[in-house]
Amino acid sequence: MLHLLLEVEQPNMAAQLLQSFGLFIPMIVIFYFLLIRPQRKREKAEQNMRSSLEVGDEIVTKGGIIGRVVSIRDDNLMIETGSDRNKIRIVRDAVATNRTVHDTTPNAKD
Repeated sequence: MLHLLLEVEQPNMAAQLLQSFGLFIPMIVIFYFLLIRPQRKREKAEQNMRSSLEVGDEIVTKGGIIGRVVSIRDDNLMIETGSDRNKIRIVRDAVATNRTVHDTTPNAKD
């Protein structure tokens, strides 16, 4: 009799396990589309912005310093701040935004 009760409970346990995984997998998919994917998209856009910096661009650092790019060397930027032209050397990853608007459309020659 006890043996029959154990056999009846095992399929029920398997169904509960399947049901638990059935809820867990959609949660992972939702987290991917709501959290992970947009974050990667933002990181890629920031990386593209930092790699396209040019001399003369007006930037804002993560610390809130506003300046104009004077020179670019590998991973370092030299920026000029204020009217007294103080120069600060920063790393490229410290740039938060680029305030200079670049024309991204290619010029068509007639």
